[in-house]
Amino acid sequence: MAVPALAFDLYTSLEDEICDARIRAAKEKLKGRAVILGHHYQREEVYRHADLTGDSLKLSRLASQVNAETIVFCGVHFMAEVADILSRPEQTVVLPDLAAGCSMADMANLAKVEKAWRELATVLEPDEQITPITYINSAADLKAFCGRHGGIVCTSTNARGILEWAFRQRQKVLFFPDQHLGRWSGYQLGVPLDEMAEWDFNQPMGGLTKEQIRKAKILLWNGFCSVHQMFRPEHIDNFKKKYPDAKVICHPECAFEVCLKSDYVGSTEFIQKTVHAAAPGTRWLVGTELNLVNRLHEEVKRKGINVHFMSPMVCMCSTMFRIDPQHLAWTLENLSEGDMVNRIKVPESDAKQAKTALERMLEIPAL
Repeated sequence: MAVPALAFDLYTSLEDEICDARIRAAKEKLKGRAVILGHHYQREEVYRHADLTGDSLKLSRLASQVNAETIVFCGVHFMAEVADILSRPEQTVVLPDLAAGCSMADMANLAKVEKAWRELATVLEPDEQITPITYINSAADLKAFCGRHGGIVCTSTNARGILEWAFRQRQKVLFFPDQHLGRWSGYQLGVPLDEMAEWDFNQPMGGLTKEQIRKAKILLWNGFCSVHQMFRPEHIDNFKKKYPDAKVICHPECAFEVCLKSDYVGSTEFIQKTVHAAAPGTRWLVGTELNLVNRLHEEVKRKGINVHFMSPMVCMCSTMFRIDPQHLAWTLENLSEGDMVNRIKVPESDAKQAKTALERMLEIPAL
């Protein structure tokens, strides 16, 4: 890749306020040629510059619909890959900081999943009995794996509907990388907990016996989100002692026990819409990423709605936080000068199969 005209070293010491002005100027210069997509977990200093915002499902749909030459994705790596897969061939996708990854996505890689598939083949006929489902928080090659094995992608918005689709195809599901979303979605469909077995990818045969594999309706990859893993049932109990009439809402990446104690469970879009629609004077304990909760607090406090963060500790998506005003200014100013940095390009072989799995998902309405 050619060296950009403007090196990032020139931006590292810039104050956020200076970056803000330069971002606005570069956006004006790029008007019509670039669009910025921003995930709800993004820090406010960057989020305010997004042309379009949403959760993973909404941004996936938007990526397939925008007309700009360049999509600047303020999110993490797997989101930018999805945008590249679903956008048109003449469009390009850039990620302001290539270090913006996802610890959950890293817990399931292609080698581990293919190994699990081979091990399952010693007990079952996986391509006849198991539908692989990958959460959108995964690399493109895992989406491609699902595409070629009759599987599909899901998000936290549509996971229940995707599971229903999967069970119409085959009697079992391998769900990766997030065990919590898979368990909660299965529970919503009435799958007994003893028919959802946790697959430990560090153990031979997932740490399961042949009998456990045969009995399991859902095999749950034992990955998790490091942010949502920090919310605990006792956080809810302690809050309810102080505010017994408060409502609790959390993301399905939270532990099963947290979801059980919550009044509402849903995606970031669902959380936002539910709290925004709440009656004045209500109080909410919210279990999801800190930037989103802080933004939500500011948006609804004028209506007399009180929003509290569930954990007593700071829980933000540290990899999403890598997209900062300095990286965004650097990216946009290079684009405005005709140079491109940090382009995300999924290999054609993976992109075609991953698109199959993504398009299967997009055809299924969210419940």
